[in-house]
Amino acid sequence: MPDADRRDMQEKGFLNHMADKEQQPLPGRSNHAGKLPQREKKLQEAVCVLLVELCERFTFFGIVCNMILFCTVKLGYRSYQAAIVNMCFVGTSTLTPVLVGWLAEYLVGRIKLVCICMFLHFLGTALLPVVSFPFEDVHIDRRHILHTLPKREQKIVFYFALLTASLGIGGIRAIVCPLSAYSLEDCGPKELLSFFNWFHWLVNLNSAVVFVSISYIQQSVARNLGFLIPFVSGLMAMITIHMVRGEMIYKPKTDSSLLTTFGVIFSALKTCCVRYRYFRMGVTNWLDHAKENHGGQYSEIQVEGTKSLARLFPLFTFQILYRTCIMQIPSGYYLQTMNSNLHFSGFVLPVAAMNVISIVPLLILVPVLECINSWLFSSKDTGHFPTIYIVVGHLSAALSMMVAGFSEIHRKHFPQVQQTVSEEVLLVSSMPCFHLAPQYILLGVAEALVIPSCSLLSFWLAPERMRGISMHFLALFNGAGCFMGAFFVQTAHAGTQGNWFPHLLHEGKLERFFFFLASLMMVNTLGFWTIAHRYNHLHQDCTNEFRGCLPGEKLLKHEKAIKHYNAILESSPILSPMEKT
Repeated sequence: MPDADRRDMQEKGFLNHMADKEQQPLPGRSNHAGKLPQREKKLQEAVCVLLVELCERFTFFGIVCNMILFCTVKLGYRSYQAAIVNMCFVGTSTLTPVLVGWLAEYLVGRIKLVCICMFLHFLGTALLPVVSFPFEDVHIDRRHILHTLPKREQKIVFYFALLTASLGIGGIRAIVCPLSAYSLEDCGPKELLSFFNWFHWLVNLNSAVVFVSISYIQQSVARNLGFLIPFVSGLMAMITIHMVRGEMIYKPKTDSSLLTTFGVIFSALKTCCVRYRYFRMGVTNWLDHAKENHGGQYSEIQVEGTKSLARLFPLFTFQILYRTCIMQIPSGYYLQTMNSNLHFSGFVLPVAAMNVISIVPLLILVPVLECINSWLFSSKDTGHFPTIYIVVGHLSAALSMMVAGFSEIHRKHFPQVQQTVSEEVLLVSSMPCFHLAPQYILLGVAEALVIPSCSLLSFWLAPERMRGISMHFLALFNGAGCFMGAFFVQTAHAGTQGNWFPHLLHEGKLERFFFFLASLMMVNTLGFWTIAHRYNHLHQDCTNEFRGCLPGEKLLKHEKAIKHYNAILESSPILSPMEKT
């Protein structure tokens, strides 16, 4: 009896919270006097959040774009070590928003933590120039006036700067620029897909500017001054946050948390193992073991929400290997480009500028996909194309890995020449770097198809109160893909004694590593194809069936339907007063 009372109280609390949310005036339904200022405020907040997001991404890509070149030339790392460092930094920057979001909610507080993260971001971007300081061309009386740091101290400062910068990046993404700050709760699947398309379009446009400008400055003009640019970009982001901190610090609802979701899973596993061993009580779903009426410690609302989220785990799992393939752009593909002929009409191209070739397909495809999506959403069958996009994107990534393997074989057939990169003379293949363009283009096509579609399914198919947690899980699995890429590189180098991922590419068999990834990605694509039917329907009725309805949400829908019906009766000019009564 006490358990039933407790569940009733929880459902009533949930209903009261949702009813209060329903009673809040919408921006388009307020009075005329307050409509314009509210719209202006919303527009100002959206512009500020977008500016901070772009500044933060500018900083992030500025650090990543030439990290391999810096590690190999400046710090003396082997090629595989530089690739591992780069992928680990990207993975850490992907995971830290999840960690910082949890800290902001339960331990530190959002305002205090955003100040800490801004300081860490500033510290990390300020320490990166210290690693490459002093500048070699500084002389007084024909002598160097400053001396570089010893290698050991350089590496310590470098790793500390990367760690603090990644923590700062996570804080800005989680607290200042969360997805919920864009007010997507009332959007349908068409509007959500359009938002994700154009959002990633802007981010990639920003990264294209970074890869061309900063990589050229770091590599050709003043390689040590290049790390000052991330510092300036981070400073711009912090100034923007300071100017509008009252409007930009978005506080999401605290209906559910990542910790609660993990708690439900672990409680269900623990109870399930005990009962399977001793009692073997049957339940419809193994997560039901976490419910209070089955011996667990979580309410029915919490467990049902976790069950709805667990249906998305197969989708998240198949993104891990895909993210590993995408991470070849700043690792394996970068090394291929660095060991190719960069001369073009008497001009030495920056190595990271080749990344723009993978961005151009996305910039072109997004407007085209917008037109296609508008036509598809207007048709009767609107549920299959997101999963088709993901399958085609995964197939494109597998083909890119295969093309990269054949390109590596082709590259080694060219005679070797000397090439100066960042004031260092390297022995490279005479093959023009543009011969590597197809593998970059295929990965760019994959990104244009997979990221918006996967974000749409992760957001739309999760219950409304679990959408933030769903996007956190997507980030966790994407971060796992980055670390899996680093693990593959380390394993391939150690297991083959440097043959599959060599320091000097002409002395090894890097193409075998790419063929290995291509075969795994083909299996991954076939595996996702077998479960794609679970995520095919985006209609409201099918979506509700996929999510599962929580007890409180069922009652709330009936209440909303009654309110809507009464509002129609009161405002209808067709019915007479006698009919309304």
